[in-house]
Parts: sequence; structure tokens; C-alpha cells
Amino acid sequence: MSTWLVTGGAGYIGSHVVRELQLAGFQPVVFDDFSAGLHSRVPQDVPVVEGDIADTKALRAAFTKFEVTGVIHLAAKKAAGESVDLPLYYYKENVTGLQSVLGAIVDSGIDNFVYSSSAAVYGTPQSNPVKESEPLNPESPYGETKVIGEWLAKDLATSNALNWVSLRYFNVAGAGSDDLGDNSVNNLIPMVFQALEIGGRPKIFGADYPTPDGTCIRDYIHVVDLAGAHVAAVKKCETGRANLAINVGRGSGVSVQEVMDSIAGVIGRDISPEVVGRRAGDPAATFADVELGEAELAWSAQRDLNDMVSSAWSAWQSAHR
Repeated sequence: MSTWLVTGGAGYIGSHVVRELQLAGFQPVVFDDFSAGLHSRVPQDVPVVEGDIADTKALRAAFTKFEVTGVIHLAAKKAAGESVDLPLYYYKENVTGLQSVLGAIVDSGIDNFVYSSSAAVYGTPQSNPVKESEPLNPESPYGETKVIGEWLAKDLATSNALNWVSLRYFNVAGAGSDDLGDNSVNNLIPMVFQALEIGGRPKIFGADYPTPDGTCIRDYIHVVDLAGAHVAAVKKCETGRANLAINVGRGSGVSVQEVMDSIAGVIGRDISPEVVGRRAGDPAATFADVELGEAELAWSAQRDLNDMVSSAWSAWQSAHR
């Protein structure tokens, strides 16, 4: 049984990855500073190291102590809008922090690396579905940091024979269980729940896009499916033949209005969303081409939008009772 250290393993996505690793027969170790992660999300039989990814010495010590054979790097700041206002902070956390992780990996002779990237590397795509060969044209400092992360991994594949897979997430939603809900204030579904919680109306940012219902189209993927993609990437790295970036989505688009309709159906009442002005930088439509993931990782998403909304609603209710 190989051991994989998961940075950010107590976060929303990380905690799902940890549980899927366990189910697949791997030994996870969580490394987290708990600035956003929660101790309650980590299974009791999973070792936890509380530390900052900028602390290369602490990473090396954890690698040695637990005989780590691979690293899944999730720890990062991820709000694109915030990154426009705080670019230095984002580069420090997402690039300098990654340099520390990769430095510890090289120092420790670890060969395998799975990187949490983002569809933000594409910016506004030239066409849909978006293939991995699409030019990388990020439109925020956040997206830029993810491109740089992929470059670093690719360069280490050349200099140090690092096996790496970069997973370009599209829009992640849902929950694997009621204790693993998304507490982000930046993701659409919890934003809607938050608005309803305080008696407000959820917002739709623009209904005049060139799409069938006028609202933006995005590719939503269930967080459990996303976690499964990480396990598939781990297995790919362990073959010793991994050097690639993969889209992680469902391969089809869902509009913001369709998400609102799904939420209304799940909770059983009209939610009366309010249409407001467009947000700067929002492309009309972005959804993934998923053929490469199916071919290289033997993986594909299994859950639909209703699964995401219903599981997210159950987790939200559990957390706010």
C-alpha cells in the first residue's frame, strides 16, 4: 500500500480526495494549515500534519516520517476575483508555496505528483468543448498561477523524471456526505443557499449572453467524481508514464438558470432569482472536452446536476440546523 500526502487535505475537495484514496486502498496523509480546512473532515485513522506548505523542512520531515511515495497538491488560494485585487498574495501562496512543495519532493526523491489546476488556465475559450490543447490564456492572477504550476511540474519531468498529472477542474459542486459540504462563499450553489438562508434572492449575473436562456453555461462536476479523478491520476503516476494535463468535467454545459431551476426543484419552492449586471471576465460558455481523461485515466464522471444539488442541500441543512 503506497502512501500519498495530500496538501490541503482537510479542505472541501481535499477531504473527498482523502476518503476516495482510502477506499481505493491507498494510505493518505493530510498536510494542512487549517486556514480553511476543518479537523472534523479528516477520518480519525488518517495521519495529520499541521503546517504551512512554505515550510519545506516540515514537508521533508513528513515525507520521511510517513514514507511518502507521492504528493497530491491541493493547498492554494482559489478566488479569481480576489486574485485581481491581491496578485502578490496569490503568487506567494500558489507559486512560492508550490516551489516549496516541489523542492521538498525533489529533496526527498519522490517521483509522483498530482497537481490541482483549473479551467481558469484557458480564460475565455476559443471554442467548446475545450480541449487540453486549447491555448492557455488565463484572465486572472489565479489562472496565471495555475499555468505556472503546470510549467514547473513539466520542467521537473525533464530535469528529475517526475511523473505528474495536472487536473484542470471545471466547476465543482455537491458533497459525498453531510459532513463534507462546500462552505465556500465563491461557488454558485452555496451562494444560492446563503442568500436563501438570510431571506434574500440569489443573483444571476447577466441574462443577455448568446446562450439558449441568456445565462452563462458552465461544466459542473460532482466533487466525488472529481476525487475519483485524483485516484485515477495517482494510479497513472504509479505506472511511471505520466506527463500530462487533463480536463476534469462532465463534458456538457449547464446554464446558471438551469442550476437555479434544479435548486428550486430539490428544495421544493420557488427561489425567485434576481438578474443583475454581468460580471467582468465571465465567458458566455465554458465546458470540457473529456476524451483525454477517459483515454489516459480510464475515468469519467458518473453523477449529474441533480445529484450535486441534492447532496449539497443535504449537507447545507446538516451544517445549519
